[in-house]
Amino acid sequence: MSTLAQPVSDQPAKVEDAPKLNPPQKKLVAGGIIVTFILTIYLAATQHVVQPLLLLIGLLLGYTLFHARFGFTSAFRRLASVGNGQSLRAHMFMLAIACTLFAPILAFGFSFFGGTPAGNISPIGISLIVGAFMFGIGMQLGGGCASGTLYAVGGGRTVMFITLLFFIVGSTIGAAHSTFWMDDLPAAEPFSLATSTGLGYGGAWVVSLLIFAIIAGITILIEKKRKPPKMAALPSEKGWKRIFRGSWPLFAAGAALAVLNALTLLTRDSPWGVTAAFTLWGSKAAGALGFNVESWGYWAGNTEALHASIFADTTTALNFGVILGAFIASAAGGLFKFTRVTKGNTAASIIGGLLMGYGARLAFGCNVGAYFSGIASFSAHGYIWGVMALAGTFLALYLRPLFGLSVPKPRDSFC
Repeated sequence: MSTLAQPVSDQPAKVEDAPKLNPPQKKLVAGGIIVTFILTIYLAATQHVVQPLLLLIGLLLGYTLFHARFGFTSAFRRLASVGNGQSLRAHMFMLAIACTLFAPILAFGFSFFGGTPAGNISPIGISLIVGAFMFGIGMQLGGGCASGTLYAVGGGRTVMFITLLFFIVGSTIGAAHSTFWMDDLPAAEPFSLATSTGLGYGGAWVVSLLIFAIIAGITILIEKKRKPPKMAALPSEKGWKRIFRGSWPLFAAGAALAVLNALTLLTRDSPWGVTAAFTLWGSKAAGALGFNVESWGYWAGNTEALHASIFADTTTALNFGVILGAFIASAAGGLFKFTRVTKGNTAASIIGGLLMGYGARLAFGCNVGAYFSGIASFSAHGYIWGVMALAGTFLALYLRPLFGLSVPKPRDSFC
């Protein structure tokens, strides 16, 4: 989530009030609320009650992501480029809360609608390693991860519409190639810290917290050695007004995202994900163009989704909610505006979107479905995803300048 990421500077930033709303911006806020209301009513009238609830959860996710500029892409890039681990420590805090909430839900089968909740636990093999590495490169070129793409689109960042389009294309191509990656290449069985070890969810929770503490400690040691600049504060209102206008603390946002992910698990019996909807949208488009989508291994046993409305898809409801939430947050903060597109960032967005989409299908998810929700579900594949995405980030630091994209240096500010 590059250009929306919190800057880093040598000197403490002066926190100013958020810009005041003008009449056109007030109309944008009103428009976003009206669209949300209409879509909620439509989903309530035509779909299961889960759909409008997920739309509203997605809206809160997008609202939180935008207000905190909560980055997965930027967190990895800050650590890789200058050794700043503040955002990664916020990730660990978020994951600690998520694991704390997920453990009893998965252990006792809590569900709002009487289903059987299941975490995101996936196999460990070549497809995971290659896909996560590709995703790490792609998110640094594309300007944002899966959730970052959605909330940047909601905030009006023009080039991210290009990233989103090619993210969908890459996801669709990945689905078409899924048989090769999933069936023809070696992979180990899914490994859960809770059920594959005999530790149970209580033991897995303790082990997870220890891992998060170790990772946070490593980032502190890196900072002591490299002495990176601190992240500067963003303009914000003060007091209760900060909820609606201005920036939120990263750790507060991390806690909110963890709670919202747990609510997602309780509502639809699976955690938050993003890219499955991209694959569905692209596959429907491919089918309309004459491709035999139903023959793809990815859709084996689930072809009914290809014939149903996209609004019947729970991930689609979440994604639309994230975009609307970010739009309302950006408009309410007086920050919604379309940004300039150049040849360099257009090319980077195309390549980055393709790599992320394809990589997400190989790696059983993105920064949300595999990394956030996978680790919160006590799946080993989530940790491997994070390591390989960080490795891809290191390589991408050498590729970004080829497209005119900046690479942060120890004494520079993040753009």
